[in-house]
Amino acid sequence: MFLRVLGLSASIAGSLVSAAWADAPAGGYAFGAPAQASQADRTVEIVLGDMFYRPAAVEVKAGETLRFVLKNEGSLLHEFNLGDAAMHARHQQEMLKMQQSGMLTPTGMKQGTAEHGQMAGMDHGAMPHGGMTHDDPNSVLVPPGQTAELTWTFKEATGLEFACNVPGHYQAGMVGRVVVQPR
Repeated sequence: MFLRVLGLSASIAGSLVSAAWADAPAGGYAFGAPAQASQADRTVEIVLGDMFYRPAAVEVKAGETLRFVLKNEGSLLHEFNLGDAAMHARHQQEMLKMQQSGMLTPTGMKQGTAEHGQMAGMDHGAMPHGGMTHDDPNSVLVPPGQTAELTWTFKEATGLEFACNVPGHYQAGMVGRVVVQPR
């Protein structure tokens, strides 16, 4: 499994994240691909606070695999999502729909509507029943007081960010930089 939420029951963790290779955009991601934690060249711990990341920037070499250990020390649900500004803008709209539908709350995802990680009428991560999931391999939700992991192998990229796309969080400054150095 590429994404893990530590300390949660399997059903809750499954409703928040999964390793969804099939939902990656056609051709994968230009900035890299998910990897197994056992393949990591190094581990980077990132603290998610309410409207900040610490550290706010990470340097990586092209071809390097990082295991991110994400500790949410804030009182709100936060996300760690790798992408460029345009990708984050699209994902923010999806997250807003999740919030407006009642699926996404300030501290988590409602069990009733997200029991199987689905939300009717959403087109993101489409499932056979027409639902949606929060299962992009470049993203993980981290509830307050929880720890999660995401392992990623980076390609050369510019403009790469890690960000929280929960409505309003990116705009409040919850965004960091990933600087990918050439080999």
